Amino acid sequence: MPDVVVIGAGAVGAACAYYAARAGLDTVVVDRGPVAGGTTGAGEGNVLVSDKEPGPELDLAVLSGTLWRDLARHDGFEFEPKGGLVVAESAEALEALTGLATRQGVEHTAVAGSELAGYEPHLADGLAGGVFYPQDAQVQPMLAAARLIRLGAERFGRGALMLRTGVTVTGFLRDGDRVTGVTTDHGEILAGAVVNAAGTWGGEIAALAGVCLPILPRRGFVLVTEPIREQLVRHKVYTAAYVTNVASDSEGLETSAVVEATPSGPVLIGASRERVGFDRTTSVPVLERLARQAVALFPVLAERRVIRAYCGFRPYCPDHLPVIGEDPRAPGLHHACGHEGAGVGLAPATGHLIAQILTGAGPDLDLRPFRPERFKDVSKDMFKDMFKNTEERR
Repeated sequence: MPDVVVIGAGAVGAACAYYAARAGLDTVVVDRGPVAGGTTGAGEGNVLVSDKEPGPELDLAVLSGTLWRDLARHDGFEFEPKGGLVVAESAEALEALTGLATRQGVEHTAVAGSELAGYEPHLADGLAGGVFYPQDAQVQPMLAAARLIRLGAERFGRGALMLRTGVTVTGFLRDGDRVTGVTTDHGEILAGAVVNAAGTWGGEIAALAGVCLPILPRRGFVLVTEPIREQLVRHKVYTAAYVTNVASDSEGLETSAVVEATPSGPVLIGASRERVGFDRTTSVPVLERLARQAVALFPVLAERRVIRAYCGFRPYCPDHLPVIGEDPRAPGLHHACGHEGAGVGLAPATGHLIAQILTGAGPDLDLRPFRPERFKDVSKDMFKDMFKNTEERR
């Protein structure tokens, strides 16, 4: 009987398992697919403070950035502390960017339009300026999830962290109201606590326990170029519209230019957002739009080929904050999901805080903004309506 069962082997679930094992808790991770088989495997691995409004999510991001740098001292993460450059096409957009940076209170440098080439020589001409964030970074997301699980098993004893893939959670075990484990298609697992780190499917897992979490899929596409030997893009670079899109509640399509290189050579191009359920249909118009926006930002990319594209589903919460902590409606069930597109970046802080709760330690951050029961005005019927026309979501 483990101390903890973690549902989900993406970045957040892996981090929860790692920090739980590090705290001395015997931990089992279960996932119906492979490690990083969901949202994590379809992401870019962003570790950002630049796109966060002042408040609890930014505090979480700052803590997570510190923890990522600590983790990156171990081999196998492909962690790049390269910084992020947010650029503005107009004076009005630049004013909004610099105002946000001032309110955030994190390390940053305002960059005049004439100084942008010093950061990114291949940027388009005519941009008004930008803001550089040295704390922004990138990590290879699939490697990161796998490495966290492996480190947890190797450093703290193989009995402390066990991974079981191909195992689907079908329900919860109870002792009265308290959750005491999970039922799966491979049998029951008794545990002292259960962590719901199922990402985009976190709402469905919560529903198995009879509680409502309005976590919805928000689809996004990424283009991947051919490997490029020369360094055309030095940092993570995106336009001011990206910040607006991250905070948007719109169900419709929104796109903004996001461009970054990878150590292996390909350049990743995003970003799109739309709520279309779990529809994986490739949208050529969206891909074309992303490509045009990327070329407008980096004209040199017009000469390069795109070799593939993929899509993923961000776990969207209506208030744009993740759900972190024990659910008073189902004691023994802890949630660590709903991070939207920031799950990889926020994973270490989330796992660290969950481990503190599980061991009875005082958490490093005030978790009240992330409490699971804050969605009391969202009924189960409303939640079901949000999922209408998503029969093919799996």
